[in-house]
Amino acid sequence: MNKKIIWILFATLAVVTGFYPGIYLFLDRRFGLLSTKSDALLADLFWNLAFYTHITLAGLALLIGWIQFSTSFRNKNLSLHRLIGKIYVVSALLSSLAGIYIGFFATGGIVSSSGFVLLGIIWFYTTLKAYLNVREKKIADHQKMMIYSYAACFAGVALRLWLPLLIYLTGDFIIAYRTVAWLCWVPNLVVANNIIRRIAP
Repeated sequence: MNKKIIWILFATLAVVTGFYPGIYLFLDRRFGLLSTKSDALLADLFWNLAFYTHITLAGLALLIGWIQFSTSFRNKNLSLHRLIGKIYVVSALLSSLAGIYIGFFATGGIVSSSGFVLLGIIWFYTTLKAYLNVREKKIADHQKMMIYSYAACFAGVALRLWLPLLIYLTGDFIIAYRTVAWLCWVPNLVVANNIIRRIAP
């Protein structure tokens, strides 16, 4: 029962956060973090291209990635599992590259930037490695790398859970944002590593 509750919570958070970029796309251009950006940066074509590529494809990756970890779904729908996997890989690779670029412009300076840039590098590497592993029929290694990849992807969820709490605890947005730039993904990878160690043969 506990595993089922955790799974439902996991899937719900992924889906809800997956739709979050729609706020930026359709409702409010200056919503959330964009309200902290300068007018010059918001007018920059390359930054905008990278930003909207990142949030749109990261949202898509969150929306579809969680279902890939359902053993029953995978066994009953192998062709669909492969299709979703291809969409996830393309979305994650492009989003992570865009995330690396916009990470250099992160609010909070070098502390925030280094956290988000490193996250983008890890997400790109683990996703690419997972793809290469499955191409080489290394299924166990593929599954491990996909766990790490989605843990990095899930940083989008963790950031939105941690940031309001950190702002409340510190009373300072910049301090909170510098902290969340690392807190949104480092614990995720620790959890992913523990899961992999439990399922390893």
